[in-house]
Amino acid sequence: MNELDPNYPSAQRSSWISVLLILMVMLGGFLIVGPLIGMVLAIPFMEGSIMDILEMMQRPTDHPELKIPLFIIQGVSTFIGLVVGPWIFFFIDKKKSARALFVKPKVFPIALLMTGIVVIFFMVPNSAVIEWNANLTFPSWLNGFDQWARSREDMAAEITTFLTTFDSLGEFIFAFLVVAVLPALGEELVFRGMLQREIQKGTNNIHAAIWISAILFSALHMQFFGFIPRILLGALFGYLYFWSGNLIVPVFAHFVNNGFSLIMLYLYQLDIVTVDMESAEAAPSYAIGIFTLLTFGLLILLKKNFESLDTRT
Repeated sequence: MNELDPNYPSAQRSSWISVLLILMVMLGGFLIVGPLIGMVLAIPFMEGSIMDILEMMQRPTDHPELKIPLFIIQGVSTFIGLVVGPWIFFFIDKKKSARALFVKPKVFPIALLMTGIVVIFFMVPNSAVIEWNANLTFPSWLNGFDQWARSREDMAAEITTFLTTFDSLGEFIFAFLVVAVLPALGEELVFRGMLQREIQKGTNNIHAAIWISAILFSALHMQFFGFIPRILLGALFGYLYFWSGNLIVPVFAHFVNNGFSLIMLYLYQLDIVTVDMESAEAAPSYAIGIFTLLTFGLLILLKKNFESLDTRT
């Protein structure tokens, strides 16, 4: 995938203008249009006047009855902002469906299986980065930023715990769709399928494109104390797309990352497993060393597998 393939035709404008337009479409849908539509769809599941609902939304964790409405709003926001809007933009801009990004070259099940294993293995060494980033301290002159960032982190953690404390299997399935399925499709379409390709055009450097896209991917989540590990995860998805040339690979990798974490969290709540996926504590050093080697080894095999199956002209 060193060259821009025919599945991704070029528009007659600066690639950086395209990057800006893609971000505007995504943010407009995710932050404005999607939440408004989601709110309308969630109203039947909420009691009280609009003003009562807006007031409850200020402290959603104090109102357990808001869990399903919040999932609806989050799911619709993700679907509109990261799937529908970008898909329409791609069709208008490139004069073809974004489905082209998922079709060629062919990806065999063994490659997807290896991809899923790599993602799970990568969680172990990345846990060390998660712990380091979560405990990062700033000099006194950045105290204001530190307090702001930590307050946002605490708020995000509180809402995440609220949404992922499942009272039933039905809640878990609903959350799985919103947290694992939709973000995997939408975020990979935007950040790898669209932004990474445009940035590659602008820089003429695939590695710069992968890492810039990964930084933008992490920035979307607005969680500074998880910023670096999420960049590494985004870069992993970026290289998987670069090597395979088929967007289904990073979508599947993203799905495994989110889905596996959510399943393990649910099993932890049922006291079936003892691993807490919400913990920022690093895995033991020996495990980090072993799984780092396994991750790199599998990535090398996976890269060779994709290269041997590359049928593009």
